[in-house]
Amino acid sequence: VRLFFFCRLIFGTLYPAYYSYKAVKSKDIKEYVKWMMYWIIFALFTTAETFTDIFLCWFPFYYELKIAFVAWLLSPYTKGSSLLYRKFVHPTLSSKEKEIDDCLVQAKDRSYDALVHFGKRGLNVAATAAVMAASKGQGALSERLRSFSMQDLSTIRGDSSSTVPPSVTVRTSSKQSQPKTSRSASEGTGSSGKC
Repeated sequence: VRLFFFCRLIFGTLYPAYYSYKAVKSKDIKEYVKWMMYWIIFALFTTAETFTDIFLCWFPFYYELKIAFVAWLLSPYTKGSSLLYRKFVHPTLSSKEKEIDDCLVQAKDRSYDALVHFGKRGLNVAATAAVMAASKGQGALSERLRSFSMQDLSTIRGDSSSTVPPSVTVRTSSKQSQPKTSRSASEGTGSSGKC
């Protein structure tokens, strides 16, 4: 399987791409048409391969047959891509060209409408999520501010010294069971130092 992918990459894609470049550079119409026919057939082969790989990968020599097919398409002796294009692809596309163009125009219009529709829905969802997050964030902020007492807020706002509010207790050791308040806080309230 890896050998197939390596061969397909080299011989089915890179080699034709390089010669397509040379045809465009030299402006040789004959070579240009030859490589355009190859790329059309290769695109159809790749599309068909997507489905056949699912159902026929168990078939003996399946990958070897695909390598041989790509070599047949490329060979200047067999001219496989030109043969397939002239016998099958060109007559089929010529007879169905108008219907294919109409389908493509409709698909383009539908995709544009779908893109606008889903774009509007996406913006609405994003706006709703932003409003919900902002309202929840504002509610959390107001709850946080309500948890502070007025004295806590005044010490945060104006007092730059490291005084501890009276509601905060400090434990000096884990052996003592009764908490004590800090001395500076108890002196500020005028109590005798008991909790």
